[in-house]
Amino acid sequence: MTQKLVAFSVAALIFMVAALCFKFLSFSANGQYHAINIISSIEVLAENNYLVLAMLQSAVILLLPVTILFCLLYLLVPVLFGKKPKYAAVLLKTIFALRPWTMVEIFLVAVLVSLVKIMSMADIGIGISFYAYALFAVCMTCTLMYLDKHQLYLLTSCEMPDAPKRHSSSHSIQTTWALLVTSMLFYIPANTLPIMHTDILGDDQPSTIIGGVITLWKMGSYPIAAIIFIASVVVPVAKLSILCWLNYSVQSRYTGRKKTRMIGYRLTEFIGRWSMIDVFVVAILVSLIQLGNIMSIYPGYAALAFCAVVILTMMAAISFDTTLIWSDR
Repeated sequence: MTQKLVAFSVAALIFMVAALCFKFLSFSANGQYHAINIISSIEVLAENNYLVLAMLQSAVILLLPVTILFCLLYLLVPVLFGKKPKYAAVLLKTIFALRPWTMVEIFLVAVLVSLVKIMSMADIGIGISFYAYALFAVCMTCTLMYLDKHQLYLLTSCEMPDAPKRHSSSHSIQTTWALLVTSMLFYIPANTLPIMHTDILGDDQPSTIIGGVITLWKMGSYPIAAIIFIASVVVPVAKLSILCWLNYSVQSRYTGRKKTRMIGYRLTEFIGRWSMIDVFVVAILVSLIQLGNIMSIYPGYAALAFCAVVILTMMAAISFDTTLIWSDR
């Protein structure tokens, strides 16, 4: 396992460097041309006062994954030579704390969805960095797949940490309810306000999440419309529903169907991050399509609201105390 993790981590870092050095995507329409790389796409968002989207994108697709990779190499390279790495316990905690927030593969899928959405509007060019980032996503996914908490603690000669001391069950339940209710409140503007604005020759065309799905369906892009609908509508609603059911079940001290409830919790952990696809699609389109008065795309307030929904539901899942499912109080 050690050699595989080191190999995938090194390969991922190499492909990441390559992904940052070349053109990522280009867009041309009506004689106008605009090209971006990964860094410039983040800069475009920041320069147009979309700082939150810029910080979010840079964190989950670059900073956090690279931090995990460097931490792994710092820990495992000494292990290959029979030495014990320093600060192993702290770095292991960091790795597993950051792991749920890395979204490299989700960003890659969002790029593909974006390309399908705008292919009919203009000529799209794919640069070397796109392929390098795709390989980075593959290597990063393999790295995370081979991460095993127990084996890593054993390899680095660290004792497995004791289960974190929880506050009272009522505190955990109240925290989860607070996060869930807040995410529900954000879900309303996320679906009613425009998630992006398309300005064509001075004509502002706002688009909501559902509106975008309907447009894609009418265009005949049925798979992409289905992906956006599932990721942006079905998944958030399903996650909120499951977490509300789980939290209510432990609050009411229901002791049945423990395995079913645990499966439900694991399902929310797995699907929760994928709702970020629509946010990434907006960020990509905004950074790529900036042709002045001819055609430009701008994010709407719904993008920030929807981003808040995803983050809050992920935090709700983290705050939920799964030991209460197995409690026979």
